[in-house]
Amino acid sequence: MRMRPTLSWTPTEDLPPGTTDLEPITDMLGAGGVLVLSGAGISTESGIPDYRGAGGSLRRHTPMTYQDFTGGAQARRRYWARSHLGWRTFGRARPNDGHRAVAAFGRHGLLSGVITQNVDGLHQSAGSEGVVELHGSLDRVVCLSCRTSSSRRALAERLETANPGFEPVAAAINPDGDADLTDAQVGDFQVVPCADCGGVLKPDVVFFGETVPPSRVEHCRRLVREADALLVLGSSLTVMSGLRFVRQAAEAGTPVLIVNHDPTRGDRHALTRVAVPLGAALATVAGRLGIPLET
Repeated sequence: MRMRPTLSWTPTEDLPPGTTDLEPITDMLGAGGVLVLSGAGISTESGIPDYRGAGGSLRRHTPMTYQDFTGGAQARRRYWARSHLGWRTFGRARPNDGHRAVAAFGRHGLLSGVITQNVDGLHQSAGSEGVVELHGSLDRVVCLSCRTSSSRRALAERLETANPGFEPVAAAINPDGDADLTDAQVGDFQVVPCADCGGVLKPDVVFFGETVPPSRVEHCRRLVREADALLVLGSSLTVMSGLRFVRQAAEAGTPVLIVNHDPTRGDRHALTRVAVPLGAALATVAGRLGIPLET
């Protein structure tokens, strides 16, 4: 099992150029049986930044690692202070045309499934069903001692009560829900324990340096095996947790199409990369297929 790395990826090979032609996507979706693999780029139009695009947060922000989080109370204090503030932004985010188009394709029977690397829940908010959250969801919290799962909204209320007047202004919000705060802004932020056993609470997401649960990986591999085509939306495919499915599809002869503005680590495995804004592109494809988007 591979772990999510903390380093970014830069192209070291000549990759095929992107195109603006939407016909390959239209044809692929029109034939049905398409498995969608989405990344942070599909949520940027909802106000949630990505990691690696122009201005991506990895240029200034190192995500929390599992080792740091479990290694000390001060690291958890910093994380929960920043994440508590970032959660407010995530809570206000709404699906964009990209999410709505994916949901519409699913309702019309064109998709065999949806795998997302995102933790924002926007696919589900748009109406997609059966979404596999590869890296978990910020909407849930798990206790590292008793493994009890609970609502993030309930935790947010407890943190509000424990930290009255906590209103720092963040420099930026990152795709993992972590806000950029200084140590001075974090101050003496009070972390609350598990309400059941007093253990350490962690968001139910796969941190960098943590492994994706094997059962979840195998479920995704099965979806790839059963798909007629793989459509990658808004992912640089830098981390192996997503790239392995592109490689699996390509090795099996399953067509792969990528929609991403910048080159990706999976370009050489794809038939083509469409370099256009996701929301507008998918809305246009839906229109060509006669599929309305629900608002």
